[in-house]
Amino acid sequence: MLRLIFAMLLALLLTACGNGPGPKADFGQRIVHADTEPQNWLSTGRTYGEERYSPLDQINDKSIGRLSLAWSHDLDTTHGQEATPIAVDGKLFTTSAWSKVQAFDAVTGKLLWQYDPQVPGTTAVKACCDVVNRGVAYWDGRVFVGTLDGRLISLDAGTGRMHWSVMTVDPALNYTITGAPRIVRGRVIIGNGGGELGARGYVSAYDATTGAKVWRFYTVPGEPGKADGEVSDKPLAKHAAKGWNGKWWTPQSGRGGGTVWDSMAYDPELDLLYIGVGNSSVWNKAYRSPGDGDNLFVASILALHPETGEYVWHYQATPGDKWDYTSTQHMILTTLKIGGAERKVLMQAPKNGYFYILDRANGKLISAEPYVPLNWSDGIDLATGRPRVKAEAHYDITGKPWIAMPGSMGGHNWQPMSYSPKTGLVYIPAHEIGGLYQTDPAYTPRAIGPNVGIDINGLSLPDDPAVKAAVMQSIKGYLLAWDPIAQKAAWRAPNPGFLNGGVLSTAGNLVFQGDMDGCLNAYDARSGKKLWSFDAQSTILAAPISFSVKGRQYVTVVVGFGGAIGTFGGEISWRDGAPRVNRSRVLTFALDGKGPPLPAIVREDVATPTPPEQFADAATISRGEYFYLNNCLTCHGGLARSAGLNPDLRRSAVIGDRDSFHAVVGEGILAERGMVGFAKVYSPAEIEAIRAYIISRARKDFSAR
Repeated sequence: MLRLIFAMLLALLLTACGNGPGPKADFGQRIVHADTEPQNWLSTGRTYGEERYSPLDQINDKSIGRLSLAWSHDLDTTHGQEATPIAVDGKLFTTSAWSKVQAFDAVTGKLLWQYDPQVPGTTAVKACCDVVNRGVAYWDGRVFVGTLDGRLISLDAGTGRMHWSVMTVDPALNYTITGAPRIVRGRVIIGNGGGELGARGYVSAYDATTGAKVWRFYTVPGEPGKADGEVSDKPLAKHAAKGWNGKWWTPQSGRGGGTVWDSMAYDPELDLLYIGVGNSSVWNKAYRSPGDGDNLFVASILALHPETGEYVWHYQATPGDKWDYTSTQHMILTTLKIGGAERKVLMQAPKNGYFYILDRANGKLISAEPYVPLNWSDGIDLATGRPRVKAEAHYDITGKPWIAMPGSMGGHNWQPMSYSPKTGLVYIPAHEIGGLYQTDPAYTPRAIGPNVGIDINGLSLPDDPAVKAAVMQSIKGYLLAWDPIAQKAAWRAPNPGFLNGGVLSTAGNLVFQGDMDGCLNAYDARSGKKLWSFDAQSTILAAPISFSVKGRQYVTVVVGFGGAIGTFGGEISWRDGAPRVNRSRVLTFALDGKGPPLPAIVREDVATPTPPEQFADAATISRGEYFYLNNCLTCHGGLARSAGLNPDLRRSAVIGDRDSFHAVVGEGILAERGMVGFAKVYSPAEIEAIRAYIISRARKDFSAR
């Protein structure tokens, strides 16, 4: 018996020292007991509960002044970087834009291997918000990644060699994958995106060893009278079908939406998988599903059994969503003492501006309070769990424009929040950005690009300098420390700009977060006082992680500007009056780090071209603006001002030549670079109108210089 006890203690000691269990160990149990391996970051949220909290405290509020760069690695992709790395037994696994996967020696930064899935450039047009990827999953010596074009791939963690690859979507439709997979009980769980582009949402599970599909759960009903033959058939018929009207399942109406493009969590005691469901498609309910229906399960949280996909419960935060108020934002599982009793809860701060606490065993609402200013609702009925929506917010019914707070960017977007059990606070990358919702009376669905059914001009900055300045003044971003029991703010730390990075909290009384101006910052977790900052030279959107190797603690973050603001944000994301320059890197820090400094920034002057002569009349230019806003804005920016990731069309040489412009925009001669042809969407005359609008913007912005 003494020998048995000694062996068990030795095994625990080896795990705590970072050697890890043998290759036959159940990796799922390692994640369940992740707190016994604080040196590792075994899944995207570190634990199945997705707290994004590190128990390590070598780097703390007293030693933070010694934190410096240990190593850096320049990535070979220049678009947005949103990945959360995984740290397993001294190795670091992460992803970059275009779904590339990298493996590093976590101490030295040596690149061990990189896997490029060779995503076709034409896939870019299917992505609403840049060609990003949010990371991998790790399981028993394998690394799993979802690719932008819809594949799920298993790689050997030691070599990067592919074990298997499965296509999880219909490649003929506008599906993408940008989220990180999760693995539960040997099932690789993956969803997809495309809610603005005519996708019908679902989540699927695949066998981690073979890649065989195990189950699929659709989040919205398909055509009435036609079953999918999937585990979702019964709950959709029971709970959802009666709340849909019109012909929502058709391409013309958007196919329903409800894509599962990001957040998930898992409770091993209850054996429940939680998934966050996205917005309706199209946004405007008048064009999607007119009437009073709730359109389940859009803008909802679903609890499923991970082995079978069977439905257990749902909670819908925004019934009949018509504002792009997704519930795909980060979910956190923990235990809180509420009303004198310990409650197993699920916490979420979705786009709609309310902070929700649910009983995660049954989905019952415990509390919901605004974490940012909002005006679409005057509260949540705790008895029914439903919001009290203001009549004027129903722009699809009133026919009048509605300026909502928050807008479609939400009060909190995909950037992960964090919960510290030490402080009892949730740290939210929050922002205040309004949005204009107005029915587009000329709306016609198109096969390429987003279909939302509202006047897309509301996503573009106004041209008037005074109005634009007022709009920018109203936009705020901050790190919000939220007391979930009291349901109120503990403190706020303002960030430059408005775009916040994901968050890491640690036992060292620290909260790490990147910002729009390109700095990684550390704050006192109790007060919000900024204690440390590092100039990373490029916007940080991704969440940092912390791990240790041989007793030394590290902090790693993936750096790179992009995402929605990087593609269609245009001038709203400019820095010092010019588009941002993106420098995508992996940065790792340690106390007294000896890594070489980042190279100095060298800014290149951008030549100002002489704009072509205008060839069209005002009516043609106005038509061209409408077409540009509906298909070109999401990549090339409002007012044709690029944010820097994609070409600035005002400076393009082809806008002065009709044939060249038509070859690019109509025929798609640059399709492999992401610029597909729009000949099936726009006539030659309409393409000429777009060219006329771009020339008008170039002449307005450059002629006076």
